[in-house]
Amino acid sequence: MSRRTAEQTRRLILDAALQLLLERGASAGVQHIRLQEVLRAVGLTSGAAYRIWSDQDQFHRDLAVEMMGLRVSAPTASATAAIADFVEHGGTIDDVIRAATRDHVEYAAQFHRRPESQDSHVFITALALRTAAGSWPELRAAAAARHEESIDAFSRFYSELLLRFGYRMREPFTVRDLAEAMAALGEGFAVRAAEGLEHPIIALDDDPTEWTLFGIAARGLATAFIERFDDGATADATTNEGAAPAADPLPANRSR
Repeated sequence: MSRRTAEQTRRLILDAALQLLLERGASAGVQHIRLQEVLRAVGLTSGAAYRIWSDQDQFHRDLAVEMMGLRVSAPTASATAAIADFVEHGGTIDDVIRAATRDHVEYAAQFHRRPESQDSHVFITALALRTAAGSWPELRAAAAARHEESIDAFSRFYSELLLRFGYRMREPFTVRDLAEAMAALGEGFAVRAAEGLEHPIIALDDDPTEWTLFGIAARGLATAFIERFDDGATADATTNEGAAPAADPLPANRSR
């Protein structure tokens, strides 16, 4: 049997360490994942590890960067599934906002309610590590790359929805501005979920369907950022180029 290469050994150790990190959560960062413990789990000696990392701190930095790059599914996968029926069968933009935001709330809450949900644990753990990214340049770069990937994905997601439902961005905003604002709002509520706080559910007098607080807040953002364009116009939803004069904005009294 051939010996493992250094990269195969590194991958074996990091995969085991990532599994431990997801099982325990990121409440103490990566420092509570001890290299010796991981080595015992995979049946390796200290010598194998220290040929790759010079010390525990270097291992932790590598582990944090690996965690930041880990994804179980695409950034928009859960939201896309949540709104599919409304997109395909004639729902309204309000239906889409309500469904997507409720999905995000339930997705983040799985961190506590469904410990086996690896997708939610990856999201929350990466989010927790991002808050400490300033201390390590490597982690800061990995966090920025993860954020950029998510913003690009949601910018495309929102652009497609705006065109499908007949909306454009209000000047001077771009669809990236919308994606950044929605991400900040959604991540804030995800942090609340990681703390174990219940998400408020709101019943509106003029709407028989309950809304999450995130949904109402996201709906308010949408009202500020987007507006309708005439049915006969061709518009670039990301920049307003070619858009006709705006009709009424999203109704203001109705509300990942």
